[in-house]
Amino acid sequence: MRTVVGALGRVFLTAGILILLFVAYQLWGTNLYTAREQDQLEQQFEEALREADTPGSATTTSGPTTTTVPGTPASSTTTTTTEPEEPPPPPPPDGEAVARIRIPKIGVDSIVVNGVSREDLRKGPGHYPDTPMPGQEGNAAIAGHRTTYGAPFGDLDQLEPGDLIEVRTLQGSFEYRVREQLVVRPSDIQVIDPIPINPDDPSEGYKATLTLTTCNPKYSAAQRLVIQADLSRGDPFPAPDIVQDATITEEGLSGEEGSRIPALIAGIVAAVIGLLWWLLFHRHPRWTSWIIGAIPFAVALFVFYVFLERVLPANY
Repeated sequence: MRTVVGALGRVFLTAGILILLFVAYQLWGTNLYTAREQDQLEQQFEEALREADTPGSATTTSGPTTTTVPGTPASSTTTTTTEPEEPPPPPPPDGEAVARIRIPKIGVDSIVVNGVSREDLRKGPGHYPDTPMPGQEGNAAIAGHRTTYGAPFGDLDQLEPGDLIEVRTLQGSFEYRVREQLVVRPSDIQVIDPIPINPDDPSEGYKATLTLTTCNPKYSAAQRLVIQADLSRGDPFPAPDIVQDATITEEGLSGEEGSRIPALIAGIVAAVIGLLWWLLFHRHPRWTSWIIGAIPFAVALFVFYVFLERVLPANY
């Protein structure tokens, strides 16, 4: 009986250690990957901004500008509106930089990528491709992790009405003010729909808004935390093709069902290798035996963690 209890105790202890290792991988290990990707994305975005500012490129100023008319009193001015000389640049391929978002209150300063797939959100906050870009008419939507991969939206729940959100795109710099905070079901994707200026006549256009989404509560994906904000300075650019009934799904945001079987297989393989390692060290208790078994077990365990992480929601 004592032998059985001792064996069970070792099994539970090992399982606890493996769970703690996975938690450490999720909370800290993933941050290293995102930090490296953000450095590369920042260089990419800064280069794109330099190219956009070169002579002959589209102007990056929106809204009315005031100029003095020669030959008139200094107080006499004419207000003109600066329009972009060219159409807005097309969005880059998924996973590449499209904007920079800053939220001073909670210390957010991240490069936003195009797309909200698992691979996209591992790099940083992701722009929903079926929504307009920030600074354009309509509801620009951005999703981000809350607890892993740098947790850019980890403190989103601290935002209150009136708080500032700054976004820089190739079209210019834009300021939004938080309007409200919502908690919805993961299936309630209508929160990223555009809001008509006149609900009775959508042909009049859409309000320039920004919606940020992440998982809620922390360490869970049972709900979505949503921050909605309104453009507070300058006039918005026209959106090139607002899709009123955009098909925006939870694909990539609620975990990959296709990774469940690979995760199970990888877990079994890791368990078998771990058992063989234990038998080898039990029969030959030498440091060489420990190293021989530790290397393949670590590799198998890492593969298992990778597939297991994919089963979790992408913005967890």
